[in-house]
Amino acid sequence: MTLRLDLLRHGETEFGGGLRGSLDDALTDKGWAQMRAAVVGQGPWDRLVSSPLQRCARFAEALGAQLNVPVQFDKDLQELHFGAWEGQSAAALMETDAEGLGLFWADPYAFTPPEGEPVVEFSARVLAAVARIHAACAGERVLLISHGGVMRLLLAQARGLPREQLLNVEVGHGTLFSLSLESGGLLKETR
Repeated sequence: MTLRLDLLRHGETEFGGGLRGSLDDALTDKGWAQMRAAVVGQGPWDRLVSSPLQRCARFAEALGAQLNVPVQFDKDLQELHFGAWEGQSAAALMETDAEGLGLFWADPYAFTPPEGEPVVEFSARVLAAVARIHAACAGERVLLISHGGVMRLLLAQARGLPREQLLNVEVGHGTLFSLSLESGGLLKETR
């Protein structure tokens, strides 16, 4: 049975750009507004599933209460852990680790940031979480509130992109995408 899976990226955070990873930044007022605007006229959802990091979780709690739908949190939907690169911008990394950054951008599966999480492990945990959601919620429409890396991974799969093109998928703050997940794990973008 098909699962309709809408993906919402968190909005702008208080510490801004760069590789936020597992850092637990709060949303700015603009970030809240971006997420509210993204869900206007969308749904209805049967449930919300969110990363437990506050930039996703606080909005999920507020929206769940507003819509009177259940909210669950799954740590496997957290962003890639960037290790020693966490909190740094690409510009700063160009000064300190340009070679590593170039290798990561060329093929994130082939290069792991120092002390970071390998993308192959990140992919496995995210896809396992999505498989659990499908098993528990097939036939429903679920809003998944998460991070840019999680969404890039799922969208790249749905679009059939080669794995080295993962970072080419554009996912802005507060953007919403819709996927369907068929039995057997086939992801398709629906708009």
